[in-house]
Amino acid sequence: MNVRTIITATLLAVSTTLSAQEELNRYLELAAERSPALKAKFNEYMAALEVVPQAGALPDPQLAFGYFIRPVETRIGPQQAKVSLTQMFPWFGTLGAREDVAVQNARSKYEAFQEAKSNLFFEVQAAWYDMYFISKAIVAITDNIRIMETFKNLALIKVGAGTASGVDELRAEMELADLENNLAFMKDNWNIHKVKLNNLVNIPEESPVTVPDTLWTTDLVLSREAILDTLRSNNHQVLSLDYLLETYRSKEVLARKSGLPDLSIGIDYVAVGKSANPVAENALNGRDAILFPKIGITIPLYRKKYRAMVNEAVYMQQATGNKKADKINMLESVFEKVYSEYLDADRKINLYRKQIRIAEKAINILESEYAGSGKNFEEILRMERRLLEYSLELEKSRSDKQASVAFINYLMGN
Repeated sequence: MNVRTIITATLLAVSTTLSAQEELNRYLELAAERSPALKAKFNEYMAALEVVPQAGALPDPQLAFGYFIRPVETRIGPQQAKVSLTQMFPWFGTLGAREDVAVQNARSKYEAFQEAKSNLFFEVQAAWYDMYFISKAIVAITDNIRIMETFKNLALIKVGAGTASGVDELRAEMELADLENNLAFMKDNWNIHKVKLNNLVNIPEESPVTVPDTLWTTDLVLSREAILDTLRSNNHQVLSLDYLLETYRSKEVLARKSGLPDLSIGIDYVAVGKSANPVAENALNGRDAILFPKIGITIPLYRKKYRAMVNEAVYMQQATGNKKADKINMLESVFEKVYSEYLDADRKINLYRKQIRIAEKAINILESEYAGSGKNFEEILRMERRLLEYSLELEKSRSDKQASVAFINYLMGN
């Protein structure tokens, strides 16, 4: 093989890999745009944002109207009606505390949305990698069936020539039946996973799915310790709990502010009619009266209620802190398992590549011996089965490695 051929083959492999990655990225983009579950999380976040201006707004002013059924006579005339306008002002800092609660809660909802998106992306990638393995299994089993039919015909020739036992043909038929059953199972599995993937991205179930001829392999860039550090600080579930903790801290401040007086300022407008009293001053007779200002204050008398509100916020802070610690412990345990699977898949890729080379050499030797002497047919079938198993395990290891990398990225909040 000359240098030009090597370069051409390398460029073709790189081009195929990039095309396959673009196909996977297309599914991820569709999932982000179309997933109903992701849209639900985003709308929950948007709804939480709308709470912020509500929390920071003043209470609505109160307008009251009163009509005197029996007018109250005054020196300037009878009082006929009264209009009052009052505005309540919470204690200094109360509105800011309410707004802080709403802001932190919205941030927690945003992290819940990001968590849903990361999990959706992982599920799409995992389903796509599974479909890659299934497609390679279908190809490998189909090729093995063709090889087994060739062996069956060869066994018939040998049996006819009297150089082999008729059992060889029966063994080939048994092997063919097993392979055809496995092929049917894989085809059914393909349809199941196609529906799953298309539902994840919310496109028609019958839409075709394209997978590469050979799956690329990606190594983790960060060390185990760096991944754990990133997991503890960037995982969306952990961040959501961080913002939830801040929410309860803001609720504690709000509870303390709620135990302070509220102020109110208002005006009263009194409509006065004309007086029939002859001693009433003509200049003032029937003049409306405006009384300004009117100042009020609420008295937070029942202190037990406010102490309970503060204690509730404090307990919820402790509970959320405990949940965060438990979540980190759980995520670390999950990571260790997935990291072990990643390393195992990486080892198996190298192992099965080597085993395939050895099995192919062994089959070539056995085929030459069988063609000459008619012996070792059972060993050929056994070795062909092992070669098929190694081929499938190699592709499964590639799929598992990529799925492990995708899940670790998900745990890191990517």
